[in-house]
Amino acid sequence: MAVGRDSYLDSILSGLETRPTGNPIFEIVLKFQGGTKFPMKLSCLPVSLYEDIFSGKKSVLDWVRFAAELGLDGVDFSVKFFPNHQTGEIDTLRKEIQRAEIEPCTLACYSDFTHPDARQRAREIEQMKAEVRLAADLGIPFVRITAGQNHPGIQQEQAVYWVVEGFREVLNEANQLGVTLVYENHTKGAPWQYWDFSQPTEIFLKILGYFTDTPLRVCFDTANPLVIDEDAIALLENVKEKVAVVHAFDIRTPGSFEPVLVGTGAAPIKQAFSVLKNSGFDGWLSVEEASRTGREGFESAITFVRRAWESA
Repeated sequence: MAVGRDSYLDSILSGLETRPTGNPIFEIVLKFQGGTKFPMKLSCLPVSLYEDIFSGKKSVLDWVRFAAELGLDGVDFSVKFFPNHQTGEIDTLRKEIQRAEIEPCTLACYSDFTHPDARQRAREIEQMKAEVRLAADLGIPFVRITAGQNHPGIQQEQAVYWVVEGFREVLNEANQLGVTLVYENHTKGAPWQYWDFSQPTEIFLKILGYFTDTPLRVCFDTANPLVIDEDAIALLENVKEKVAVVHAFDIRTPGSFEPVLVGTGAAPIKQAFSVLKNSGFDGWLSVEEASRTGREGFESAITFVRRAWESA
């Protein structure tokens, strides 16, 4: 008697005790069964450690070792961890990443293409290209790109044009180096004075619409839309097919910007994971840990995100 497709696939899966790393046949089988058995790749953006790393109290190597201790699959970096882009520093970090058996995931950058000064916008483009090259040197596959600050007095249409122009310039560099740019629905970058120009969903989607047929992808943040009382899930439904990286972030209440331990605030993280799973998402999840509650905060957030994804 002929074996049906589902029972045939089940018979294959039942004979596999563990997932063979890099086995394309196994990947196809899992995808055939709906994509729900793909392993979750989990990284972390250590916002709680920013001050210590920026000040030199802790090093980037300390962060990589800590991430490995936490059992993460990957590690994220702020570009501000690398003020000098020195070759020796890059080589040392690459070796430590390999030793720790962890993957570099995303380099978070703070591009400001909405600056009213044309000379500064040109500098921002060149700086962002340099940061893409840094990511390539470190073996980091994703670079977080932002539109820029909502500088006083800028006109929306003009600013959108500036952002699109800046993105296109940097995309050319990224494409040549095999780096993927991920555009975030951001709030306020660490070195910024003003909030993100494209924080409102309408502006974010307008800019993204200029890049439909390009390699530009999205870094979706689960809480950022809530800061201005917007619907995070509605935004996700609009961009889910372009999401490559997810920042699992949480705030205490909508309409404010008070980071809390991931899983204890207002962000619709479980709902977002459900939308992503149903759309076949197989990219990176990154815990944006900003609760400043020490090691326990990292461990709690990581545990919550793993369980939330498994149950979504």
